[in-house]
Amino acid sequence: MFATATSLPVAQTLDAKGLNCPLPILKAKKAISGLGTGEVLQVVSTDPGSVADFASFCRQTGHELMASNAAAGVFEFLIRKA
Repeated sequence: MFATATSLPVAQTLDAKGLNCPLPILKAKKAISGLGTGEVLQVVSTDPGSVADFASFCRQTGHELMASNAAAGVFEFLIRKA
């Protein structure tokens, strides 16, 4: 598990490992729709393209990309719902 850069609790974790674009984004969009405003979604992915994809997703939707970490080919994103 990654150390989070925030003291906010993670409301839900989405394991998108092994999935390629656009599936991590589509699954994150569905997962975040079930969260309340201000809640945090943690996404774990192995798709290197997800780094740019989640940055773009957050810019377009208004959600906050709170953290983006990479370790050993695994990417973690913390997204706060707008």
